[in-house]
Amino acid sequence: AIHQQILSHRFLIVRTRELWWRKEDCCRFYQEHEGRFFYQRLVEFMASGPIRAYILAHEDAVQLWRTLMGPTRVFRARHVAPDSIRGRFGLTDTRNTTHGSDSAASASREIAAFFPEFSQQRWYEEEEPRLRLGPVLYSPEGGVHCAAGLPGSAR
Repeated sequence: AIHQQILSHRFLIVRTRELWWRKEDCCRFYQEHEGRFFYQRLVEFMASGPIRAYILAHEDAVQLWRTLMGPTRVFRARHVAPDSIRGRFGLTDTRNTTHGSDSAASASREIAAFFPEFSQQRWYEEEEPRLRLGPVLYSPEGGVHCAAGLPGSAR
């Protein structure tokens, strides 16, 4: 359902993967929240099952994704943004279904955490220009978009 929301809002899926983080991975990722009342619940929840991570591309991707996610607090999301991902699928403020970077700088850090082999610089130099030129194809098998007919555009 969330994957379909990403596609229907015309994001390009640059990379995606499913992973299962250990508690230590979650602690490292959310260390800025250490000491806050929700930290332990968040870490436990994030380590409790598989995570689907994405690198998404779109004009103003950070802001657009945050709007699509909806407010962090699920009760608020259900009332002010009922069609948002959190409004539709969120269970509690801790189990609100999605995370999204709040800036390009945090996106870079977070991409490195989920996709350590991914080179943002190489993507901007090699893949992004091909995607801008189009046409762009979506591969259901890989779950990513790539430039049509150009070798080396999907990795």
